Amino acid sequence: MLILLLSAVLLICLAVLAHIDALTYRLPDAITLPLIPAGLIANILVFDRLLPALIGAALGYLGLVGLEIAYKHLRGRDGLGRGDAKLLAAGGAWCGAMALPFILLVASFAALLFVLLMSVIRGQKPSGTTMLAFGPWLAFGIVLIWLVKAYWPQAGLYF
Repeated sequence: MLILLLSAVLLICLAVLAHIDALTYRLPDAITLPLIPAGLIANILVFDRLLPALIGAALGYLGLVGLEIAYKHLRGRDGLGRGDAKLLAAGGAWCGAMALPFILLVASFAALLFVLLMSVIRGQKPSGTTMLAFGPWLAFGIVLIWLVKAYWPQAGLYF
């Protein structure tokens, strides 16, 4: 019952964040930041493990901030926002450090598939300058990996 309640809280928060980001290209701290301690608490209550969640939160944030800074330095323009880094920190807190590559892989693949599908529908080639909110795709990756972790432990995926 506890996992179901925690999953519902996570899913609702991520759905709201995805919707807001898709419309405004912003991930509000008021929703994103509380997900970090909530994920840490969830890992203590459900899995009795805190360290992987702490490391996941730190690596999630620092990894995307590093990527954001490198991209801006190389390209001279913004590519990611700090909201994305905070959201991945929340994903790391909920899913653990080992899940971060999987979250990013799912998010990136889903976003790429979306862009390609939209270009086919619109009959246009994708442009390297088109803005795309990454938060909805991160949210999708976090939810997918959390559900695997929480409800399918026999899969042998140890996040």
